Amino acid sequence: MKNKIYFKLFGLLALIMMFSCEPFMDENPESSTNLPPDPAAMDFTISPGSDAFHFIVELVSPDMSGIYAVSFDMGNGTTVRKESATAYYPLPGDYTITMKITTNGGSSSITKTQTTTETDYSIFDDEKYVALTGGIENTEGKTWVVDAESQGHFGVGDAYLAGGIGVDWWSAAPYTKEGTGAYDDELTFFLDGFKVIYENHGVSYVKGYMKDDPNLADVYLNPRQNKDDYDVDYVTPVNGSWLISERDGKTFLSFSSPTPIFPGLDVGALDNEYEILNISENYMELTCFSAYEDWTKWHFILRNKDYVKPSIEYSITVDPTGDVNTYGVNFTVGNIPAGESIDNIAVDFGDGTIKETADVNEVLTNTYMRKGTYNVTVTTTTSLDVESESFTVEVAENHPDYEEFLLDAMVMYADFSEVMLASVEGQDCFVATSDNPMMQYPNKSSKVGYYSKTNNQWANAFMQLPAGYRFDLTIRHTFKMMVNGKAGDVVLLKLENTDWGGDAWMSGVELTYTIQQDNTWEVAEYNFEGVSNNGSAGDFFTGDVTDPAAAVSKDFYNVIRIMLNPGNGDGTHEFYFDELAGPHVEGIKSASLK
Repeated sequence: MKNKIYFKLFGLLALIMMFSCEPFMDENPESSTNLPPDPAAMDFTISPGSDAFHFIVELVSPDMSGIYAVSFDMGNGTTVRKESATAYYPLPGDYTITMKITTNGGSSSITKTQTTTETDYSIFDDEKYVALTGGIENTEGKTWVVDAESQGHFGVGDAYLAGGIGVDWWSAAPYTKEGTGAYDDELTFFLDGFKVIYENHGVSYVKGYMKDDPNLADVYLNPRQNKDDYDVDYVTPVNGSWLISERDGKTFLSFSSPTPIFPGLDVGALDNEYEILNISENYMELTCFSAYEDWTKWHFILRNKDYVKPSIEYSITVDPTGDVNTYGVNFTVGNIPAGESIDNIAVDFGDGTIKETADVNEVLTNTYMRKGTYNVTVTTTTSLDVESESFTVEVAENHPDYEEFLLDAMVMYADFSEVMLASVEGQDCFVATSDNPMMQYPNKSSKVGYYSKTNNQWANAFMQLPAGYRFDLTIRHTFKMMVNGKAGDVVLLKLENTDWGGDAWMSGVELTYTIQQDNTWEVAEYNFEGVSNNGSAGDFFTGDVTDPAAAVSKDFYNVIRIMLNPGNGDGTHEFYFDELAGPHVEGIKSASLK
C-alpha cells in the first residue's frame, strides 16, 4: 500500500501538467538494494513555458543506478509522478516545488521555490470554475452534496479497465447508503482564494481499510461498522483549498487540507485527486484511483445543494374493470413541466403478463385465471427519472374459464439447457448456468447449474414459482435432480412457503442426499411420502406432508431450496446440478423455453 499524503495549499490556483518520459528502471529490480541518491547530487530545472503562467519542471539525472521513481510536489497540492511536467500558476505567489527520488532502499528529496507575479484573469470566466463555485460574484460559495437519488452516486470498478469510470463492479442504487454518514456531507467551493469547506455534521463515511489509517488517528473516533464500510466521528468543518488541473486531455479536481476532504465516501483517493468526468451548473461526476487498493477505481455523482429537481406529477391506481378477474392500471397526469415528458409505462401484472404503452391515456388490463395474491409493479420512464410503484391485487376465485390441469407424472422444472419453469437463483451463494463438466451418460446436457458457497452455513440455490402457483404433493411425492460433486457431500432439498416471510424456514419440509462418487453424475431422489414438516409449523404441522388432508400438501409450498453441506460454514463448498424435476404444478401446463 502507498501512504496517503495530505498537502497544504497556500491560497491558490490551478495547474496544468503534461508528462513526458517514463521512470528509469533497472533490468533486474530485485537483484540488489539501491540506496537513494545524496540530495547534493540531485537537481531539477524550472524553465519558462509558453507564457507568464507556465513553467517547465524537469529532472536533471543524478549519477545513480537501480530502480527509482521520480515525483514532483508542485507546491499546490498536486503530485506529478513523472520526470517532467508543465506547471500552470494562474495567481501570483511563492510556490515550493519538491522533487523526490525513490529507490528500493529509500528516498531523498530537494526543494526549490518558484515566484510568480502574474494573474491569469481568464480563469474567472472559465465554465468549469464557474460551474464549480458559482463564479467570482458568488461570495457565499457553492455547496455540493452526494446525489443519493442517482444510480451510481457511489461505484467501484477495475482500475486497469480502459475507459472504465468505476462502476463495472458495483453501482450504488438510489439511497442504498441511507442511514450512514454519507448523504449529509457538504462541500462548499469558493473561487476567491480557491477555498473549500467540508462539513459532515459530525459523522463521515469511510471504506473499512481507511479506519486504521495512521494519518487519521487523531480525527477518526469510535468506528461503527457497516459491512465493509464505517461511519466515523470526524471533526469538521475542514478548511482547505481546491485545484483544477488538466493533463492528457483530462480534467482533475484536487483537495489540499490539514485533514481529509472527500465527496461523501473516503476511499483514500490517490494524491487527493478526482478526475472530473462531467460538470454542469447542477451536477458533477467524478472518479478516482485509491492509494490503498490500487486495483480499484471509484465513482461519485454530486449535486448542487440548492438545485430543486423538476418533477412530473401523476397518480396510478389499479382497479377492477367490471369483467371477471380483470383489473386495469389507470394513469392520471397532474403536471408535466415544460420540456419534460412521460416516455413509457410498463406494467408487470405479477402472473407473468407484462404490458407497455407510451400513451398515458391507455388503460392496460389483465385477466387473472387463478385465485391468489398478485404483486403488480408499474414502472414509469420519464425524461427525468425511472420510478416504480407496487400494488397488491387479491383474486378471490378462479376464473370460470379456468381449467385445472392435473398431471400424474413428474415435470421438468429446470434443465439449464432448454427448459426453465422459473429462474434458479442464489441466496448468500453463487449460482449460475455453467458448461457441463462431464458430458456423458447419464447427463449429456450442454449446460448445467453450478453452486458455490463460502463460509456460510445456510447458503442456498432456490427456485420460486410465479405468483399464484404452488406444488401439489398429493399425487406425485418425489423430487429428483442430477448432482455432480465430491463423495460424502450432502445435498439438501427443502420446500418452503415464502408467504411466511422471515419465518419461512419454519414452514419447511426437507430431505437430504449424500453424493456417492467424486465428480460423476448421479441421480439424487427425494421422496416426501410419510415425511413430517418442521415442528415449529404450528397448526400446519403434519406427520405426512403428502396426506391430502394436510394443509401443506397442496396450494402451500411455492419454493425449492437446495443447500450443499447445510450447517457447515467453513471454507468453500461447490457442486453441479441439473434436471431438477418434481410433481406437476397445477395451472402450469408446461415449462417455458429459455
